Amino acid sequence: MDARTDPFAPRPDEFGTVRTPQFFIAASAPLQERRPRTQKHGDTFSMFDHNGDALSGPGSPEGIFHRDTRYLSHFFLTIGGERPLLLSSMLRDDNALLTFDLANPDLYEDGKLTLQHDLIHIRRTRFLWNGACYERISVRNYDEAPRKIRLELAFASDFADLFEVRGARRSQRGEMHAPKVESDRVTLAYTGLDKVLRRTILRFDPVPVTLTGANAVFEVELQPRQTRQLFVEILCGAEPQQYTPRRLFFSSLLDARRATRAAVANAASVATSHDVFNEAVRRAVADLYMLITETGDGPYPYAGIPWFSTVFGRDALITALETLWLDPAIARGVLKHLAANQATEENPAADAEPGKILHEVRYGEMAELGEVPFRRYYGSVDATPLFVVLAGAYLERTGDVETLRSLWRSIEAALAWISDYGDRDGDGFVEYGRRTLEGLANQGWKDSYDAVFHADGSLAIGPIALCEVQAYVYGAWKAAAGIAHAMGLRGPSLDYEAKAEELRARFDRAFFDEELGTYVLALDGEKKPCRVRASNAGHTLFTGIAYPHRAPRVVSALMDRASFSGWGIRTVATTEARYNPMSYHNGSVWPHDNALIAAGLARYGFRAEAARVFEGLFMASTYIDLRRLPELFCGFPRQRSRGPTFYPVACAPQAWAAVAPLSMLQSCLGMGFDPSSGTLVFHQPMLPEFLDEVTLRGIRLPQGRLDVFLRRVESEVVVQVLDREGDTRVTTTY
Repeated sequence: MDARTDPFAPRPDEFGTVRTPQFFIAASAPLQERRPRTQKHGDTFSMFDHNGDALSGPGSPEGIFHRDTRYLSHFFLTIGGERPLLLSSMLRDDNALLTFDLANPDLYEDGKLTLQHDLIHIRRTRFLWNGACYERISVRNYDEAPRKIRLELAFASDFADLFEVRGARRSQRGEMHAPKVESDRVTLAYTGLDKVLRRTILRFDPVPVTLTGANAVFEVELQPRQTRQLFVEILCGAEPQQYTPRRLFFSSLLDARRATRAAVANAASVATSHDVFNEAVRRAVADLYMLITETGDGPYPYAGIPWFSTVFGRDALITALETLWLDPAIARGVLKHLAANQATEENPAADAEPGKILHEVRYGEMAELGEVPFRRYYGSVDATPLFVVLAGAYLERTGDVETLRSLWRSIEAALAWISDYGDRDGDGFVEYGRRTLEGLANQGWKDSYDAVFHADGSLAIGPIALCEVQAYVYGAWKAAAGIAHAMGLRGPSLDYEAKAEELRARFDRAFFDEELGTYVLALDGEKKPCRVRASNAGHTLFTGIAYPHRAPRVVSALMDRASFSGWGIRTVATTEARYNPMSYHNGSVWPHDNALIAAGLARYGFRAEAARVFEGLFMASTYIDLRRLPELFCGFPRQRSRGPTFYPVACAPQAWAAVAPLSMLQSCLGMGFDPSSGTLVFHQPMLPEFLDEVTLRGIRLPQGRLDVFLRRVESEVVVQVLDREGDTRVTTTY
């Protein structure tokens, strides 16, 4: 995905020469092995281990990050000089609060046992709010005798750029300043090569008995059964308020909970007959709204934690498509924010061209200095057509013509980019090719250096026309036709419709391979087909570019054992030269990829196959911590009584992966909308085997709201209206 692997791995340039990368995502400290506890609010996210600590060291991704800089790299609690024993750690279902339960180990002094284990209970409670981390440390004495406990917090900040944490090495860094120590606080500071002063302020309540630039020591006297509380506030660049950390902990927690409830207030809810699936849905919804950041244009889902907690165009567009039925306000926020940041001029260093939609934004020191090209970067070939696809889908979901009217100039600019810049050689297809060697070499969603290749395994040399990108462009022309029609622009609507049909015919001739039995992965710069069975072909079903008579063969290839692992559809089939189940894009399973394919399967009437994909991904989630689907997992075949194999540096939570089950539920139910009549439509609904009943509440239409209940009765699904507000209705077709 995005800037994940491609700019940080060996890759051939346009002339086939393999170049050594500057940066990569280090796999020396696998996230799955650490199973960290993560939180996010706004432009701040945190990653701690199960004890609630951040342990600095080579390869450690832990700490508190704000706007692509690590403001706290070390945070370590000890009791009597020893690390507490872990009892459990828990993340609330709504992601609002992290809790770590700990106990004292055996403590010795001069070789003599002074405190037996499990007599002192420590509970650490933590959350993020408005650029700060708040923690309460509750200490309770379960001994029969009074105890004097020494607690110590060690802390540090390396102010590392996120790309340094990912593995980049810099020849120079800025200036670390000496810590400023006051009675109840410590200020850590760094001035970067970009001349920006970055500060971390730690405040403690009560005042520690000893406070240095690296340690805070508390001596806590506890009577039997007595509890004492300590509070810590960690500010990322902001000035402290006049209130104490104790008071701010409770007031900020109240504000955070209110904001969490308000964020989901307008979203539909899901409850089913399967308790574990209900857990997975609650986590998916919580992850979605945790990853959403409020911008001046509305809600915008950041891509994922830890490496991609920022604006990504492609990710947010797909996340919005997956959740459009649940909460269309997300799609509106994404469309408005991307329109506001649409490229208006050519800038080769940023791969920017007029009308192109944003790929990625970074705010760290390395981006500001141009050490990485992602300050405001446009190097994705698919975000621009997907922008128009989402706009059309939003109109179909909401009937909100006025929002689309306000976006029309941006939509026209995106379509102009497709015609004027996207088609680089005039053959009628959209290709990509980076403008500078610092940019991404592969600019589709599979952006690993080796993700586009020929049947013999040789890497394709661009400009490259990807299979799924042509599908998105077809979807963009169709969407534009619908939007123009709704706005009364009959001439442009007919023109866009004609462009879509011309592309469809051209695509079928150039991309469908009879011997392969599906669409080829891509055409290289010489128009030679990359005859590879890949999941990309499934996206032709998603937008409808595939002719109906092609669909059965495409579906057969996708659901064949070589492609379908049992957990999901692999990015590349096992028969292909570069297949590797442990690779990033050449044999792994990506939930969002499967969600788009499942939507395509349902579109062409293959709901049973969509249900199989749905079941595979859901069963995978039952083996995963917190029921949270990661960015990807390995493509090894599913085996009885064994879970999926994890990918070492997969992000979790990841927005487009988290909401994949919500999208697949819609696909299986055949759920659609007619906003003009206030009708919720279920077309040939079916339920996967693990679900017997589904209740959907609070589904919004322009005319009101609906609550519906769906139940499997033999081979059919019966739909019942539980409640309605306004002039709304439900229709079911079989």
